[in-house]
Amino acid sequence: MKFAIGYQEPENGDDFLSLVKDYCGDVAEIYFAWPGAASGRPALGKGAVSPEETIEALEFNLREVRRLGVKLDLLFNATCYGGKAASKELEREVEDTIRRVAMAAGGVEVVTTASIAVAWIVKRHFPEIEVRGSVNMRMPSAESMSYLGELFDSFHIQRDVQRDIALVRATKQWCEANGKRLCLLANSGCLQNCPGQLFHDNLVAHDAEWRDAEPLEGFIPHLCWSLLRQPEKRDAFLKGSWLRPEDLRHYEGAVDVVKLATRVHSNPRLVVNAYTLNSFDGNIADLLEPTFSMLFAPAIIANRKFPANWFEVTSHCRKDCRNCSFCRDLLPKLLATP
Repeated sequence: MKFAIGYQEPENGDDFLSLVKDYCGDVAEIYFAWPGAASGRPALGKGAVSPEETIEALEFNLREVRRLGVKLDLLFNATCYGGKAASKELEREVEDTIRRVAMAAGGVEVVTTASIAVAWIVKRHFPEIEVRGSVNMRMPSAESMSYLGELFDSFHIQRDVQRDIALVRATKQWCEANGKRLCLLANSGCLQNCPGQLFHDNLVAHDAEWRDAEPLEGFIPHLCWSLLRQPEKRDAFLKGSWLRPEDLRHYEGAVDVVKLATRVHSNPRLVVNAYTLNSFDGNIADLLEPTFSMLFAPAIIANRKFPANWFEVTSHCRKDCRNCSFCRDLLPKLLATP
């Protein structure tokens, strides 16, 4: 099973290139957005270094990563591009960015996008590049993917359905029959079928604008944080889309690439190590992005305490939470004090 990890400027002193080198046998791709560009996470280039140093470091790392035989996946995965969403301006921006990355690193193998306009642009100007549907597009089935068969070469399955292993395998069969590839995001901390997801994704796409605006006093824009602050609703954490590292063995052959959310994670090495080993002895919340460890502190959600039937139950879940208490009853049994 091969993994894709996200590029980040060092958060804890761990050099990104060293991380890729150490796990080169497992990491097939790295994904990244161009500094200053809107994407599914806050833009690169907000650290202590200058924009020029940010770009210089990125270009150096991209060249070195590609020399290791690891593919480059350039992100245009913002859910909103404002008034330029279907414009010549966007076309020029996409073209210029791809050419700049290709010139700096020697090529781009994949472009991941949540925009059908960007997919159209890439297919038109760079037919050799694999165009991948972002997880932000929320495609829950082969049927939804089939609507975009002419524009996309690979897809991320919607995270909310990926615990349904039978559905994942059926989707993979369609992908293989139609020359497509299937990917999933293993460690998203997002709520199951979160009704605030689109609002949040659009907010992130306009990160540079809304952070400079006068905020709404007392308003928390992230629904997950508001919900999980309430102890009586914290079982929603267990109902998420994340997969335990131990569960990945069930997906062998069912997906082509497992994406690990690490672009803004404080300890990406912890995440990569756990999922490549298919084993983790620690706080499962520490592996997720976003992580909610501080909301449960000082307790942890001990991964070693999960019952043997966890995968069996969750992979056949009917999402009938009003008539099921599995997660509500299980959560107290998982909590431990380090």
